Amino acid sequence: QVQLVESGGGLVQAGGSLRLSCATSERTLSRYYIGWFRQAPGKEREFVGRISWSGGVTYYADSMKGRFTISRDNAKNTVYLQMNSLKPEDTAVYYCAATEHYYPSRVGEFNYWGQGTQVTVSS
Repeated sequence: QVQLVESGGGLVQAGGSLRLSCATSERTLSRYYIGWFRQAPGKEREFVGRISWSGGVTYYADSMKGRFTISRDNAKNTVYLQMNSLKPEDTAVYYCAATEHYYPSRVGEFNYWGQGTQVTVSS
């Protein structure tokens, strides 16, 4: 059972930055992908991007490219989501998730989820 805990959310003004963290319980995640999703009120959960734990290869949804960057620190068992030039429409609960599914990008392809962290961007 992989446990995931997000942190780093909060209130930020438009144009600002935040770095979210996703701490994992497992020391051996070489077969896993870690993904980031977000869910705004009244909307479906939306794929932001993912990173392969072993090779650190990243993939982003087209709408997320350029402002969002995913990275990992294997020694700390932590994945990060760096968000820059934030906009009010980025306001959402952000989740990290884990899976052994190859090249995942859909909610149903991820088996383990964190509890989410709220990001609010004020205009």
